[in-house]
Amino acid sequence: MKIGKHEVPYPLIQGGMGVRISGGSLAGHVARCGGVGLVATAGLGLNTPRYDGNNYFSADPLALKDELKKAYKIAPHGVIGTNCMVALTDYADLVRASCEGGAKVIVSGAGLPLNLPELTADWPDVALVPIASSVKAAELVGRKWKKSYDRFPDAIVVEDPDTAGGHLGEKLENIGTGQYDQYATVRGVKAYFREEFGVDIPVIAAGGIWDRADLEYALAQGADGVQMASRFVCTKECDAAPEFKQAYINCRKEDIGLIMSPAGLPGRALVGNLDAIRARDLQMTPGCPTGCLKKCTYKTEQERFCIVHALDRAQRGDVETGLIFCGTNAWKAERIETVAEVFAELFGAQAGVSNG
Repeated sequence: MKIGKHEVPYPLIQGGMGVRISGGSLAGHVARCGGVGLVATAGLGLNTPRYDGNNYFSADPLALKDELKKAYKIAPHGVIGTNCMVALTDYADLVRASCEGGAKVIVSGAGLPLNLPELTADWPDVALVPIASSVKAAELVGRKWKKSYDRFPDAIVVEDPDTAGGHLGEKLENIGTGQYDQYATVRGVKAYFREEFGVDIPVIAAGGIWDRADLEYALAQGADGVQMASRFVCTKECDAAPEFKQAYINCRKEDIGLIMSPAGLPGRALVGNLDAIRARDLQMTPGCPTGCLKKCTYKTEQERFCIVHALDRAQRGDVETGLIFCGTNAWKAERIETVAEVFAELFGAQAGVSNG
């Protein structure tokens, strides 16, 4: 799979999972096995020596560069990038830090990354990959980028809100109605860029991809590759605490549901402890502790919970008051495996051999 100037042996992007679920270790090992490894930038400074409790926005870019350095130590020649959420207050700083730290790919969602080419203008070799859940969203990005920057996305991730984990690019009331057709969207996005601009852009299917059958189905339906996140949580190399991974192994299908994030977006997570999350954050401090999101109902009205600290607690192993994002297939996790074993199951035994 080729994305911009970067090519990998296998058509797989490892999805970005914050806070610190996909850090340098997971991204590096995915890249070493021949996929695209992504470091999730959201809240990355938390739980690192860079953070002193008061310097959230200065710690984040430094911690991001640390994680990219860690990933490249694992896979010196691999294709390693970042996932940058448009909704973050320090989005522009994290995009620039990604480029300065050597990211070869930036995947960007949780809002439309309409100014991403401007932020990366000094790094023309960095591949830019928006996340969209509709043809309309892809059209908006395509027209804006062509008109303002005379460039196109190097690929587009089409995320299925009915199956994907974490923040979702759809209204809550439209999720799970049975009306969304992911692969019609994949084909529609490809057709739009081909017919409107005469260019072929790789389109990556995200959400609900767990095993080889899912991968083969996605490719047969017109996707050029897949993005997988939840499957990599229960790997030895994932940056999450053992308790976080065990929560996936222990969960049942009915434990997975939808929440409303304080960012104003729906999300998919383990939902059994939402009251405990809320209670913990109300005890923590009166008001917002970090200001991580541009728009946040916890920051303005103390509604719901502080999402960055709830995710941070889960990553450290507090599964009682921490938020655990996951896709609809998380219940399928049965054991801790290695990233190489996942690649071997998806692509054949040769995929377990280092390509980094």
